[in-house]
Amino acid sequence: MTTAPAPHLAGNFAPVLDELTAHDLPVTGAIPPELTGWYLRNGPNPHAAASAHWFLGDGMVHGVRLEGGRATAYRNRWVRTKTFTDGAPLYDGRGGFDRTAGLANTHVVRHAGRTLALVESSFPYVLDHRPGHELETLGPYDFGGRLTTAMTAHPKTCPTTGELHFFGYGGLRPPYLTYHRADAAGELVLSRPIDVPGHTMMHDFHLTDAHVVFMDLPVVFDHTTPGMPYRWDPEYGARLCVLRRDDPFGPVRRLPIDPCYVFHALNAHDDGDDRIVLYVSRYASYGGPAPAHLWRWTLDLSSGTVREEQLDDRDCEFPRIDDRLAGRPTRFGHATAAEGPGSGPVPGALLRYDLETGASERYDFGPGRTPGEAAFAPADDTPGGPGWLLTYVHDAATDTSDLVILDAEEIAAGPVATVRLPRRVPYGFHGNWLPDPAC
Repeated sequence: MTTAPAPHLAGNFAPVLDELTAHDLPVTGAIPPELTGWYLRNGPNPHAAASAHWFLGDGMVHGVRLEGGRATAYRNRWVRTKTFTDGAPLYDGRGGFDRTAGLANTHVVRHAGRTLALVESSFPYVLDHRPGHELETLGPYDFGGRLTTAMTAHPKTCPTTGELHFFGYGGLRPPYLTYHRADAAGELVLSRPIDVPGHTMMHDFHLTDAHVVFMDLPVVFDHTTPGMPYRWDPEYGARLCVLRRDDPFGPVRRLPIDPCYVFHALNAHDDGDDRIVLYVSRYASYGGPAPAHLWRWTLDLSSGTVREEQLDDRDCEFPRIDDRLAGRPTRFGHATAAEGPGSGPVPGALLRYDLETGASERYDFGPGRTPGEAAFAPADDTPGGPGWLLTYVHDAATDTSDLVILDAEEIAAGPVATVRLPRRVPYGFHGNWLPDPAC
């Protein structure tokens, strides 16, 4: 009797088992000629074709090169972490962590000329970006020995200073959370422990011009939980921890909110001197079938209260903006409606939210066509201006994948270009459009 694979190893969640380089990919429509660079997306792809949880597969980055209106290349490469090459464990069972071990399976970003593959349990891994060597693994990166904690998979770059803000969590003893800041040159210049009651799964955070805000939510570490060692515990409570950027070693304000869970933040901004506005993709709890929806939290620092508002009743995850507006007021945000392991089919769509008017647009990809996260690629030098959304889309009928490009200002019009990929791209997590550096 054949045992069916676990949901996170079935269908398009199943891993691909080799690496490939291909050139001159077929295109339907017209690739915007302004797009010159790589679209990269990371995700779990266990090289042994098995893992205990979707989050626990080895990282594989899939990339498409766009240049001169053509799709000139495709590459997929495993991130060769110490765990991948040597089977090294992150935790030694005696209280010690090897942060060079891990999966590097969650995100891929660029900062200070380095392309970094990220997972929140470990150090980042640097990927090669030299022509002909793209996506090859160069090794772990600890900011010259200054980083001693893990690094979140969701760092944020300040558009004013070029600083990279991030945090680390996951220790078995305090401090359970540490805030870090690297300057525009890539030097780690600040590390500040933040006091929180316990070890929780803290996937994302918020950055504004004046503040950083951490989400201390009731998904607590429990090594007895199968797969991912975390469980929902509403008795832990939920709070937003606010720190001023200009006083990084100063007091932390803690504002209570209703118990919930948030994997991903859309954006945040200051509203005057004592108000902060946060947009999140919010789950009512963790680990159940309930989907996430778009919510707005308005923090009143003078009263120490938070107004919590649901903005939409449609499923949405993987929220993104034009990252040049990170931490500033932004009118538009984008999110994906798709499926998770074992959730059953959900119509695959992209959503565009007008955060000023409350209006929205939607593009449905059609039966059996499921998009992933859509990264924003700007069309010009104007933050918040025109641009394109890039996403990998899986077609269940043919078991193939495409890179689909849509005009961000007219997503309902459908793709401006579709690039047929030479292999299926399994569902994954996060990525970015990385344009070639200006000469």
